[in-house]
Amino acid sequence: MGKRKKSSRKPQGPKKREGLAKEFTCLFCNHEKSVHVKLDKKAGVGHLSCAVCGQQFQCSINTLTEAIDVYSEWVDAADAVAKEAANDRTTGSTSFTRLGPRAPIPGREVDDDEDDRRYEGEGIVADDDDY
Repeated sequence: MGKRKKSSRKPQGPKKREGLAKEFTCLFCNHEKSVHVKLDKKAGVGHLSCAVCGQQFQCSINTLTEAIDVYSEWVDAADAVAKEAANDRTTGSTSFTRLGPRAPIPGREVDDDEDDRRYEGEGIVADDDDY
């Protein structure tokens, strides 16, 4: 005793598959769906840009690369820069500090008494002790 067959069963088409996202959340301004990715497969370049804060990123791509791949490369690059900056701060790197004396400003005379006229303010005591 089997089941009855339905006489008017229609053939089903292929299931529709949702595509991968092309809009993402910005790492810097945290706006959702503000980062757009464009892939130029002929040139082999993926371009990412935020519509709100203007951040931009480019990377090389191949024929199998999707928008999510460009976004994840951007995330990895931003993490690498943040780690490098944190490492520079902890090790005392001088990559952002100026070494040596300040360059003279053209058209301005250098005054030897300039140190004497500086503001010493309340609570600031001149160091006259010889070590």
